[in-house]
Amino acid sequence: MWRKLTVATCLVLTAGPAAAYIGPGVGAGMIATVLGILTAIALAVVAIVWYPLKRLLKRNAHSSTATKVIDDSRET
Repeated sequence: MWRKLTVATCLVLTAGPAAAYIGPGVGAGMIATVLGILTAIALAVVAIVWYPLKRLLKRNAHSSTATKVIDDSRET
């Protein structure tokens, strides 16, 4: 039993190079997939950060404009 396990382990650890070929279409598809996934992750992060920040900036701009209108009406 130990002999079979030793032989199996040696065969797995000393595997030779595979004679595999990846064509240009598959390689380009893999690159496009990886870039698409990375872009989707980046856009998700931007959406999580930008949209609440945009809402906060719009709320601050709106409140400062309303305050200015009230101050202008008091001057007259």
